[in-house]
Amino acid sequence: MNKKLRAAVMAGNWKMNKTASEAAALYDELIPAVKDAGCTVVTCVPFTDIAVAVEKCRGTNIKVGAQNVHFEKSGAFTGEISADMLVEAGVEYVIIGHSERRQYFGETDETVNKRTIAALNAGLKAIVCVGELLEERELGITKEVIGRQVKIDLFGISAEQMKNVIIAYEPVWAIGTGKTATAAQAEEVCGYIREVVAGLYGSAVADGLTIQYGGSMKPANADELLAMENIDGGLIGGAALKAGDFSALVESASR
Repeated sequence: MNKKLRAAVMAGNWKMNKTASEAAALYDELIPAVKDAGCTVVTCVPFTDIAVAVEKCRGTNIKVGAQNVHFEKSGAFTGEISADMLVEAGVEYVIIGHSERRQYFGETDETVNKRTIAALNAGLKAIVCVGELLEERELGITKEVIGRQVKIDLFGISAEQMKNVIIAYEPVWAIGTGKTATAAQAEEVCGYIREVVAGLYGSAVADGLTIQYGGSMKPANADELLAMENIDGGLIGGAALKAGDFSALVESASR
């Protein structure tokens, strides 16, 4: 991390976990545990938990995020949620292009780009996910894959809008598998993402961009990962569902 240049952000991705009542109980544990955090704390919850999340987090240092957003403002898109709906519900952040959305629901870099533009135009902060498959890493094309994703995902987004973008590097082979990229592997790719962004927008935008690592970050490995220059926090899955684990990660990012 380099807090002199950019914000450290620890974001929890609850995925499809926690009913509203379970979410309320988790917040009761989490709020006091992270109240003195020295980083930005975000919880990205299922749509059905947004109302309780916003109510519980009002007046606290925890920001509320959603896990997806549609690219149209309204229309015949059964089951989808627009950016304006999220804003009116009190959401500030949204995860876009998570590998599970790409893998199971057919999202592409082109739709990720459209969702990101819609989110930014509505005033949301976008956590844009990129990452390579195991076979792509083994083929030695990680940088080609990541570079393509970053360029397409950010197409048409202005330098000014980049102030509201976070990029989360999540190697697909390390999500929910217990496998973690080494600190050196994660740093190499996060550094490359910053290089690509510098090529698109210049060094000032790149230096100010928060880049998270996601992929089995947990209290045991957080300090090593967050000691890297280009890793500015985490997008946390399983560990975000336990107040003790998530608050320990927040503590690591607060140092």
